[in-house]
Amino acid sequence: MSKSYFGVIGLGVMGKSLSLNIADKGHTLSVYNRASKGEETVVSDFLKSNKGLDNIQGFTELSEFVNSLEQPRKILVMIKAGPVIDTVIETLIPLLSKYDTIIDGGNSHYLDTKKRSDLLNKHHINFVGAGISGGEEGARKGPSIMPGGNISCYNDIAVVLESIAAKDKDGRSCCAYIGPEGSGHFVKMVHNGIEYAEMQLLAEMYQMLSVFMSNEDIAEVFEFWNKGRSASYLLEITANILRKKEGDNYLVDLILDKAGNKGTGSWSSKAALNLGMPNNMMSAAVFARYISSFKAQRVLLSKQVKKQEDKHVEISLTVLERAYYFARLINHHQGFQLIKEASVNYNWGLNLSEIARIWTNGCIIKSELMETLVKAFNTTSLLLDNRTITNDLYANEAAVSETIQYTLANRMAAPSFSAAYNYWVGMTTEQSSANIIQAQRDYFGAHTYNRKDAPLDTFFHTNWM
Repeated sequence: MSKSYFGVIGLGVMGKSLSLNIADKGHTLSVYNRASKGEETVVSDFLKSNKGLDNIQGFTELSEFVNSLEQPRKILVMIKAGPVIDTVIETLIPLLSKYDTIIDGGNSHYLDTKKRSDLLNKHHINFVGAGISGGEEGARKGPSIMPGGNISCYNDIAVVLESIAAKDKDGRSCCAYIGPEGSGHFVKMVHNGIEYAEMQLLAEMYQMLSVFMSNEDIAEVFEFWNKGRSASYLLEITANILRKKEGDNYLVDLILDKAGNKGTGSWSSKAALNLGMPNNMMSAAVFARYISSFKAQRVLLSKQVKKQEDKHVEISLTVLERAYYFARLINHHQGFQLIKEASVNYNWGLNLSEIARIWTNGCIIKSELMETLVKAFNTTSLLLDNRTITNDLYANEAAVSETIQYTLANRMAAPSFSAAYNYWVGMTTEQSSANIIQAQRDYFGAHTYNRKDAPLDTFFHTNWM
């Protein structure tokens, strides 16, 4: 058979969907999957179920797969992030030629991407770390793609990636060059961190409303909100989830309340800590998932707590929607501020408006708000420097306070709403309590402190004893 223009390694859920997307766009394609125990028929089954696409070749031998590709070769690796990526790269190196390109489309850590790029550069092989968001449906119909690496390497593969990506409202591809090194995977990591907090906010609102509303009623509220400024993919699917039934039961009521995670949320929190960024909403969402995993202990401890009488208190839907909008503004501010700080720290030169643009479609956090942020980042690199956004935050502060008071009165945990409120109050309070912290640090560790009545480059130490 003739040589294929593009190759995909790994026919898992995402690999299959992306392969079909690529083939649909007219690119000749070779696919590879190992034929180890349990995966013997993955390639043959894939080919059989897609007989209508005659531009796909399938392989279970890696050398045959590599030889089936045009040079310079372009190979997208769609396997689980971690050491297995390194194993595949090491196996590929002797099979590839100079100027071939490997694209890691998994959720790899951005520092691992930098190391792999440095290794492959020594062999004159190009490496691109591409964050891909949109899940199975997005991969098949059009994801948001965040490629990072050398710009010339990206230009060699752009025709494929941009053709399979979702399109924004102006018809432009939701795939754009992010920046050098591991910046593409860093941006995808922050995307997932924002996603964690967005999901947690919806879960907290579901809990608040479930005190006095049915699943169907909550779905109607979310569906109504999804027609306005709060519209988002996650809000839309949550309404759908609440309506799904299994027999006479709502399916969500049968799902165990233990949330899983794959690490990218915690990576965002760690990156924020390393860069000194107050990203407390993402961290709150991650810890909420961790707490949920202690199901047996939660059940045991809940039996020791005196149950409150049902007060039949209802929270205003208008108040809750305003609090939700407030918290989402803070969440997105923190996420983009983390990207900005990484860009400065690593000298990546990232374009925040362009990142927001490719997140307007195809990805999990696409929303009406993201459309607003595209314009906002054309004039500022910090959302809290945008007067329209800060006015919205000031106007909705009382709604968040009322929402948190409602959760306290009904003994509900609302870590993400509380994190948003605490961040905002902290950032808008002129005199904080950090003077006590500085005095304590100087007392036990002689760490010194600044004074209000002296220049900031002058440091003081007191013998507190």
